Formats: sequence, structure tokens, C-alpha cells
Amino acid sequence: DAYLSAIQTTDDDIRKKELKRHAQIIRKRAKELSAKNYWAESSQSPEFVVLFIPGEHFLSAALEIDPSLLEDTIKANIILASPTNFIALLRAVSYGWKQQALAENAIEIRELGETLYKRLSVFSGHLSKLGSSLNSSVDNFNKTVGSFERQVMPSGKRFLDMGIRAKEEISPLPPIDRSIRSVKKDETDNEHG
Repeated sequence: DAYLSAIQTTDDDIRKKELKRHAQIIRKRAKELSAKNYWAESSQSPEFVVLFIPGEHFLSAALEIDPSLLEDTIKANIILASPTNFIALLRAVSYGWKQQALAENAIEIRELGETLYKRLSVFSGHLSKLGSSLNSSVDNFNKTVGSFERQVMPSGKRFLDMGIRAKEEISPLPPIDRSIRSVKKDETDNEHG
């Protein structure tokens, strides 16, 4: 309204007075927006508010009368935006948010990777203990088979020699000759500890 009054008058004094009022209205609105402290409502919010001025000429007229307006509003976390720089500002904010989301995702992926690696390390330890236990079981089985063949079978055969009738013969027990595959550390594990 003040701007329209200024451009419609032919009196230079009234024009200056109305342009000054126009700049004061913008300054007052910026002060009101700054007092609302919108950026404090959300941790995801940028720490500024955009005061949209619907035309380049409106903004340039106010800055011509009040050259410190732009700097003062920026100090109050208010950005004066005309249509041209408003689009650029929106794109910059969008880009910033995307970069922030990427950074947050990278941190989360790193944390998940560290957790997974830790779990894999624990799992590998369990597998290694299980393999050792299986190898020990195989060794004990083979020793038992050896003892059976050397100590028990000869006595059992003597019963047959004495005339005991057996419905079934005792089958020989073959030893287990398979070894358990051990869990090998990756070469990169050795480099990283």
C-alpha cells in the first residue's frame, strides 16, 4: 500500500515519505517474524525465516530508502526474498536438506556396519570353538574305537572261541578320518587387528 501510494503520487516529498513508510513496514514485519522464533520449534529447521517480497521493485525501493535493512534483517535471522532469489533459496535449502539426509544415512550405515562386523567377529569365534569341539569329539571317538578294537574285541572273540552262540557278529567300527574345516581369518582382519 505504501509503495503504491509512493509511485502514484507526483509530489516528491510524499513519494519519499511513502517509500520510507514502505521500508518501515518491511522492517516491522521482519522484526515480528524474528520475534516468533520459528526455527526453535524444530531441530530440523534452518535457523532463518524467509520474508517473501512479491516483486523485485518492492525490495529495491525499500533498500534504496533504508540501505541497512538487508543487513539488519539477516542479523535477525530473516531473509528478504524477491521472486528471483526465492527460487534460488528454495533450491539451496532443498540441496542442504538432501546433503544432511545423506550425511545422516552415511553415519547410520557406518554404525550398522560396525555393529555387523562386531557380530560377525563374535559369530566367527563361536564357529571356531564349535569346530575345535567337533575335532576333539572326533579324536575322542577315534581313541574309543581304537580302545574297543584293542581291548574289548579280543575278549569278545574269546567268548566265541569258547562256544557262545551269537545271533549277530560285532561289526568293526571304522575311525572317522575327516577333519573339521577351521574358520580362517580374512587377510584384512590381520591388517585391522
